[in-house]
Amino acid sequence: MSSPGEYYLSLPPIIRAYGTACLAVTTVCSLQLLHPAYIALIYEDVFYRLQVWRLFTSFFFLGKFSINFGIRLLMIARYGVQLEQATFDRRTADFLWMMIFGGLTLLVLSAIPFLWNPFLGISLVFMLLYVWSREFPNAQINMYGLVTFKAFYLPWTMLALDVIFGSPILPDLLGIIAGHLYYFLTVLHPLSTGRTYLKTPRWVQKLVRRYRIGAPAQVNSRAAAQPEQQPGTGTAFRGRSYRLSD
Repeated sequence: MSSPGEYYLSLPPIIRAYGTACLAVTTVCSLQLLHPAYIALIYEDVFYRLQVWRLFTSFFFLGKFSINFGIRLLMIARYGVQLEQATFDRRTADFLWMMIFGGLTLLVLSAIPFLWNPFLGISLVFMLLYVWSREFPNAQINMYGLVTFKAFYLPWTMLALDVIFGSPILPDLLGIIAGHLYYFLTVLHPLSTGRTYLKTPRWVQKLVRRYRIGAPAQVNSRAAAQPEQQPGTGTAFRGRSYRLSD
């Protein structure tokens, strides 16, 4: 069994960085070394007081130490890691772009008054969960040893649990919307029309190559990005069968 340090170093780079930032910011706020109001997404402060950092820091706060915080952190460690290591294996730029696209989508949604949310960390985690559930729809999920169901229904199950326990559901809904938009633009729409409108920008690819983030991409990324499809299987909800590249 690996030590905690070895496990931490074995995590893929993007999720490791994001999870570390969430843990650090939440810890600082929980210890009252920093008030959450200084990192909340408040558009008036962003545009009129030029507090631009709020556009970024709002994604790193998952709520103060609680059971819900632990669950969100475990979601990052399990579903985010599996996405980056399996679905986005050797395609770190694509995974980073997915995170950036999700963040931009959540910022736009939060600009709508009745959808505004001061902290978008839970929403971004829920986006990861939603995309994972579409990539691995037939994985078996055992909920607290009481019921087993397919991963396809996991986001809605977590949403229902938040309703039962009285937690706000708006962050979950925003994450589901952002996740579905990304999955629709990168998988469902290309499968049905053959056209791809959302591709990883070159500046993201150059950033990953320059700083050598993650494993090197395969030489022929277009050919390698399209896995073999077994005959007689469906395509709409069997995970990613259409991949983006240059």
